[in-house]
Amino acid sequence: MVEESNEEGKVNLDLLDEVREEARIKVEALKRRVEYKYISKLRPRQFQVADLVMRKAHPYQLENMLSPKWTSLFRVTEALENGEYRLKTLEGSAIPRTWNATNLKFYFS
Repeated sequence: MVEESNEEGKVNLDLLDEVREEARIKVEALKRRVEYKYISKLRPRQFQVADLVMRKAHPYQLENMLSPKWTSLFRVTEALENGEYRLKTLEGSAIPRTWNATNLKFYFS
């Protein structure tokens, strides 16, 4: 009885590497499916200088659930790398920091 369990334990240890490799392959396949799903729904945004954009509202700007999710109009003054943009208000005052394209959307008039 003890010898049988020892042999079964050795067989399980021999199969352990195969089970781990199979699990690694499944995890890699799942990661690729998730990445493909994300990329297929991604809508890249690129803005040009002088485009009119709206900026996503900060959580502290939202008073309640019915508050507008996008704030007033801005003009793109400079396009930097990695989807970052410098903005200014329509009156001409510069916004002090850069904004990522994910926080901006086109304004269509």
